[in-house]
Amino acid sequence: MNEAKAEALKGLAEGGIPIGSILVLNGEIIGRGHNQRVQKGSPILHGEMDCLMNAGRQTSYRDTVIYTTLSPCMMCSGTIVQFKIPRVVVGEAVNFPGSPEFLRSRGVVVDLLNDPELVRIMGDFIKARPELWNEDISEQAPFGHHVADPPPYGTRCESG
Repeated sequence: MNEAKAEALKGLAEGGIPIGSILVLNGEIIGRGHNQRVQKGSPILHGEMDCLMNAGRQTSYRDTVIYTTLSPCMMCSGTIVQFKIPRVVVGEAVNFPGSPEFLRSRGVVVDLLNDPELVRIMGDFIKARPELWNEDISEQAPFGHHVADPPPYGTRCESG
């Protein structure tokens, strides 16, 4: 979990959301990543997704364990289930409960640590940047509110 925490702190230092993840196969880290929604202007680049992208294609994930500093959201949980990752080690679920029951219902073992330092890091971030946190978990901003900085790779169409 220390390596996932290092990823989370890297993301925070870059101006992003402090959520980190690593993917381990037979005791070796094969992927690491952190939430980069802010840094890369991506709506889906959560820590787990960045970690899996950085791990590259695997013929099977059945012998892997994914570590994440915060309980996975439904999108990341769905990806874990899709790739048949059998075990998730969660750093904390105090600030965001995530989807552990969904994972367990699909046969995924979920180990919850509730590490006090990870709880503090995420809690401090949420207090300091509630608007960014709400965007990350898809809490709706008031009607007419748009993100100021569009993604660097394209333009957005505004409707309404």
